[in-house]
This record gives sequence, structure tokens and C-alpha cells, in this order.
Amino acid sequence: MTTVQITLPDQLAQEAQRAGLLSPARLEKWLRDQLADQQVEELFSAMDRMTDVDEPAAMSAEELTREIAAMRAERRANKAH
Repeated sequence: MTTVQITLPDQLAQEAQRAGLLSPARLEKWLRDQLADQQVEELFSAMDRMTDVDEPAAMSAEELTREIAAMRAERRANKAH
């Protein structure tokens, strides 16, 4: 477990505490929701960027085989580190 310390204006901290927003469970849920929202935003952003890219020429079977072999070799090398 990690302890996080935040600084808030006194009035805001008191109101949040009274509302139950500062409980570990509520903060965890809020952070998980925020992370999920961010991931969705990043996905849509990536999809937008993909639509802006011209489609590459189709690869031959030989080119595809070479690319897959290179990718696998790179993954093995990264796992070795």
C-alpha cells in the first residue's frame, strides 16, 4: 500500500470529508474511474490519428514473415533485459 498526502484548502477538505469523499474506498474508486476514462480518451485519440494516416501498401507474405520475425526477436531481446 502507498500513502499519498494531498494539500487542499481547509474548507474544501472539510466539505469533502463530511461528504465521505476522502475515504480510501471512494478515493480508490474515483482514481480507477479517472484512469479508465483516460484510457478511453487515449484510445479514441489514437483512432483519430490512425484515420489521418494514409494506408500503407499491402505487404507481401515474405515481408509480413520478416516483420513478424523481427518483432518476435525484439520481444525476446527486451525480455532478456
